[in-house]
Amino acid sequence: MKDVASQNRPPNAKPRVLLVDDEECIRETISELLDSEGIGVLTAFGSDDCLRLLRDGFRGVILMDVMMPGLDGWATIREIEKAGFMQGNIISMLTAMDVPDERMDGLQEVVIDYITKPFEPSDFIAAVRKYLALLDQMENRN
Repeated sequence: MKDVASQNRPPNAKPRVLLVDDEECIRETISELLDSEGIGVLTAFGSDDCLRLLRDGFRGVILMDVMMPGLDGWATIREIEKAGFMQGNIISMLTAMDVPDERMDGLQEVVIDYITKPFEPSDFIAAVRKYLALLDQMENRN
């Protein structure tokens, strides 16, 4: 039996959102929320998973947690840049901190937004839809 999320998504639709967060409950909650809106999502536990998925060809919206074990979100973004994986990707940070992190300095051109957890589901979905629309605009220009 198909779940509701997969019924909302066109068959064979490629996931367009990559959620990078070390907390399983956050990955599950956001995945269910996006799936319920017909938005395909992949999840990654941390930087290694994220970089592997990018090497495997993922391109889309990356929702990156700031605080993770090992490489944090900021260091992961620097690795993404070094590896040349920025093309075709939009990054928004997810954080429990209520003010932007000073480590964002120098990454303003790479990070499009900063979403604070907890968030209102409707606001979160609206933000992700905005990122996807921007991604579509970028792809249509190329």
